[in-house]
Amino acid sequence: MSRITFQTKLRRLQRQHDQLIQRPNRPQQSGNGIFDRYKHPVLTAEHTPLFWRYDLNPASNPRLLTRLGINCVFNAGAMEWNGHIILMARVEGWDRKSFFAVAESKNGVEGFRFWDYPVRMPELDDQETNLYDMRLVRHQDGWIYGLFCAERHDDSKPGDLSAAIARCGLARTRDLLQWQRLPDLRTAGSLHQRNCVLHPEFVHGKYAFYTRPMTDFAAPGSGDGIGWGVCDDITNPVVSKEQIIDPRFYHTIKEGKNGLGPAPIKTSLGWLHLAHGVRNTAAGLRYVLYMFLCDLNDPTKTLHMPGGYFMAPEGAERVGDVSNVLFANGWVARPNGDVFIYYGSSDTRTHVATSTVDKLLDYVLNAPEDGMRSKICVDQRCRLIEKNLALAVQKPG
Repeated sequence: MSRITFQTKLRRLQRQHDQLIQRPNRPQQSGNGIFDRYKHPVLTAEHTPLFWRYDLNPASNPRLLTRLGINCVFNAGAMEWNGHIILMARVEGWDRKSFFAVAESKNGVEGFRFWDYPVRMPELDDQETNLYDMRLVRHQDGWIYGLFCAERHDDSKPGDLSAAIARCGLARTRDLLQWQRLPDLRTAGSLHQRNCVLHPEFVHGKYAFYTRPMTDFAAPGSGDGIGWGVCDDITNPVVSKEQIIDPRFYHTIKEGKNGLGPAPIKTSLGWLHLAHGVRNTAAGLRYVLYMFLCDLNDPTKTLHMPGGYFMAPEGAERVGDVSNVLFANGWVARPNGDVFIYYGSSDTRTHVATSTVDKLLDYVLNAPEDGMRSKICVDQRCRLIEKNLALAVQKPG
């Protein structure tokens, strides 16, 4: 390829990338009143900078070939940062290894640009193979914490190349650039921990964790649900006792497994939670999102939990590397009450939906809980129908 052809191709790539970053994003017209989905994903593999993927030197890459490809960008932690919104995205290369990278937007729904470099997260040891799905938590102690899955091969099964151990990695930072790696979270009686979240405030002077104890790396049915435990020292994060605060149930959206998403939002009526539930189907596992509210003074006490899912994959969201999956580990509550919910679809891309604290509380407080049996669910729906038909009768002719 001549230098002129190289420059022509590079300009085309740059123009396409700029158009993608600058593309307006608008709410979809149809909705359920609880939240608004937006038309376009906010982050995809194509959003990553060209200089992450290409050697831009014509002398060493005269054909302008991709050198380090990006497969997908998904499952992003989120927080407000200097008046903007940043996403701590899970970026996966063509080599299947994931890493963390920060993307920033002025308004939270469009224009996300990655910072120049990915996060240089310190390793605990050279057996740590893959890091992913970070929850960002601005804690009462003044630090910003990142909790993520730190995966390594299970060497007790040397002949099984898919055998893995999931641990909760833990790090903290002041500026999202320099990270101090802390020991992995240790819990009593559970080999695997993933989808762990740090509660944003001290509880009786202790650090509190939401956990998901499992006896198998990923298999449905190998865990009891969302757990809770406390520790005295974040630099020696040991939870000696876990209690399950949100168990799995038969024939529900969380029959197979469930895990907390981002850290809860503190409201006047309680701690507002977003979580994911998994069930098995003939086509494979289906991941959806659900919500619940916990007591302000006792975060282990669930006050309200609407039945069924809050959000499920729709349309193109259902297609990807792992289809029929929604997963969220990041949301942002702005001072004006707006809530930005960031979710990954089918382990491929990142989307945004917007709501408000008032709307989400209305939904959680007033949507009926799961009746657990078909008869009770029909009774719930019939009461709603009777109420609405009675309103129609009362209308003047």
